[in-house]
Amino acid sequence: MTLARADRPQRSPAAFRATGPTPADGGRAQRRQHRRHQWTAWAFAAPLVAYLAAFYLYPLYRNLDLSLHHYTVRSFVAGGAPFSGWDNFDQVLRDPTFWPAMRNTFVFVLASIAVQYCAGLALAVFFNRNFRLSGLLRALFLIPWLLPLIVSSSTWAWMMNSESGVLNYALHLVGVSPVDWLTSPDWALTSVIIANIWIGIPFNLVILHSGLQNIPGELYEAAALDGAGAWQQFRRITFPLLRPVSAIVLLLGFVYTLKVFDLIWIMTKGGPGDSSSTLATWSYRLGFGSLLPQFGPGAAVGNILILIALVFGLLYIRVQRRQEA
Repeated sequence: MTLARADRPQRSPAAFRATGPTPADGGRAQRRQHRRHQWTAWAFAAPLVAYLAAFYLYPLYRNLDLSLHHYTVRSFVAGGAPFSGWDNFDQVLRDPTFWPAMRNTFVFVLASIAVQYCAGLALAVFFNRNFRLSGLLRALFLIPWLLPLIVSSSTWAWMMNSESGVLNYALHLVGVSPVDWLTSPDWALTSVIIANIWIGIPFNLVILHSGLQNIPGELYEAAALDGAGAWQQFRRITFPLLRPVSAIVLLLGFVYTLKVFDLIWIMTKGGPGDSSSTLATWSYRLGFGSLLPQFGPGAAVGNILILIALVFGLLYIRVQRRQEA
């Protein structure tokens, strides 16, 4: 047995290493696996990319194209609109409707989201206590948010009717003169703000209530043991810990309210005059609200709206990064 083992050719450790997989083979296998993972990721992302391209990128491109060309009804259908550069934007900025519409837009947006957030936060804190029927009441508060906007807008237009509206009837019962809610330049913008606040409060309630559920109850117990009252607990615990959720609610509320069109159009059509006209309603009126539509200026107003939303979105991202840092 010893001689047979001695006669067997001996292989060095280097020879054993040479017969196994080389580092180059391992590198190629890793690269193939990495490419396979990449193709799998792109396959899963392809439907989303196609959706974004079809319903976001292409409409944005068409809107920009409309704003940079002089389109008529004929050229809109058949093509061949001449290039006009920034003329449509210059026409919009020089229009006497621009600054009233810009002012109304920011008043409408800021007043709406401020009241919606404060009311939604108060209701969220109220419903955060688990009392009987709290779930049912919270579900009832969602009704304005779940109703189609055309139903909500028509209901508010009926309630605010100068002749037969229930609001003026209630004012009459308490001896107050009736108000021309929708036909007075002094009240038209206020009327649509009230209706929009009613519609937006449930959204703030739902998101802020979800944020409150994530705050540990031990913090409130410790604060109560230290003698902190309800207001101190809200100021020191609730509001600071809700800051990330509040930022999301305010940003989404701003972007959503900025593009509100159907509510205002159904209730006042931006009138009387331009007293309740916003950039969204003005853009629609330019592009589709007359027998001689101005597609280019209407698209230019739409692009201004997109730019405003983009600026505030970037501002939000910057604030979030500072908070994380």
